[in-house]
Amino acid sequence: MKELDKTASDRILDFAAAGMWWQITKDTKETNGAFFEAINVLVPGFEGPPQHIHPQAEESYQVLEGTLDVWIDGQWRMVKPGETATVPAGVPHTLKNSHAQEVRLINIHKPALGFERFFRRMHTLIASGKLTLPPKNFGSLIRISMLFVEHEKEIKSTNPPHGLMRFLAFVGSTLGYKLPD
Repeated sequence: MKELDKTASDRILDFAAAGMWWQITKDTKETNGAFFEAINVLVPGFEGPPQHIHPQAEESYQVLEGTLDVWIDGQWRMVKPGETATVPAGVPHTLKNSHAQEVRLINIHKPALGFERFFRRMHTLIASGKLTLPPKNFGSLIRISMLFVEHEKEIKSTNPPHGLMRFLAFVGSTLGYKLPD
């Protein structure tokens, strides 16, 4: 895997256990909230996030290296270097790398909303060992549900259903689980 620029460590989100690394290239403040941009690196076999929607934002993927598999509204598509896939707000989607080569892409969420905070919080949970992706224990399932529910303006799971995540988030808060600020 090619190295990311580590000179600005606060811009690196290392989700290594899940098979991806990010380098924030344009943060929310730099774009005045217009968008949030990061270079994503996905290892071969990366299974991707659950199917989800962004109720109020568009997401795009511009592939720099490798081949990205993107599922948009029920259809899988391969996106190759130089190609882009855009997911309109409210459309179910996910992605994966089912190929032998890593994928390097530019990922943009537009507008930025609270995406940067969502991803930084997820990074903190993973780095502290309180969250595995995919969730492999009860605590991880509760925490990812709480994170999705607290950021439902940005992201809602469609599979598993968002209602189930809301229920699990309620259970987590009742049991005293907390998320990082």
